Amino acid sequence: MLDLQRLRALHAVSVHGTVGAAAGALGYTPSAVSQQIAKLERETRTVLLEREGRGVRLTAEALQLVDAAQELLAIVERAETELEERRGVPAGRLTVAAFASAARGLMPSVLADLNRRHPAVDARLSEMDPHISMGLVAKGAVDLAVVHDWDISPLPVPPGVEQAVIGDDRCTLLVPEGHPFAGRASVRREDLGAERWVCQPPGRVCHEWLVRTLRAVGYEPEIVHQADENPTLVALVAGGLGICLIPRLGRGPLPAGVVEVELEPTPVRRLYALWRKGAARRPAIAETVRTLQAHWPEPATHAPH
Repeated sequence: MLDLQRLRALHAVSVHGTVGAAAGALGYTPSAVSQQIAKLERETRTVLLEREGRGVRLTAEALQLVDAAQELLAIVERAETELEERRGVPAGRLTVAAFASAARGLMPSVLADLNRRHPAVDARLSEMDPHISMGLVAKGAVDLAVVHDWDISPLPVPPGVEQAVIGDDRCTLLVPEGHPFAGRASVRREDLGAERWVCQPPGRVCHEWLVRTLRAVGYEPEIVHQADENPTLVALVAGGLGICLIPRLGRGPLPAGVVEVELEPTPVRRLYALWRKGAARRPAIAETVRTLQAHWPEPATHAPH
């Protein structure tokens, strides 16, 4: 008889791409995942993983087993959901993925609140970009994801995934102290043409928003410094090296030498919770979504997409 935990390990490698990433998602060590798959290979008398460069490739037989594993895991999930629903008490392990600023600025208080009120819920957080976490929710590898979108980039929710609005995250302009904008209450987008910018790299939504927005008012932005992390962008502004646009969530206190200015109209990104269709029947998921919304500082200001 095939062992469900070993099938779960193989399924995780298929979803996450490497043994190490699968181990991180399951809460195991890479060695433990490798051992589970080695035992599955012995049980099935089949080679399931082949070396490919520094990674691994699933064989055709492994992919067939992955399909079966996904069906079995879905059956187990439904059974667990029904049991938890009958009890009516949030419980069990809950895997949560959140993008960086939500993981820093929202999830600690949410998880602490859940832990205090519902100690039977074992919530485990992974920091993850939305374009990755949405797919993992759809595949059943993550129970709940916290994601975001912008007006220029609506959320492409996968089939079989449901969503709830958490709230709207306002973005503001950060400028060095002494900059001409520093003494103003607000700045229009049409005023930004001659500025030097610090920004996230191409491919990130903040970068695309800046480029598209300034082009719409007739300017090509001069991006002089690029960095992934918001604290790095703030430090570059503090050094007088440019201005930037940053969401408030997870930003933290501004250092000396940095001034916040409203941009009109204000850019807003919207946060959502995502879960597989029907999984909100599970009390742990329903309660986590309610807690996310309760910890948001202000309600959303416009209707969901």
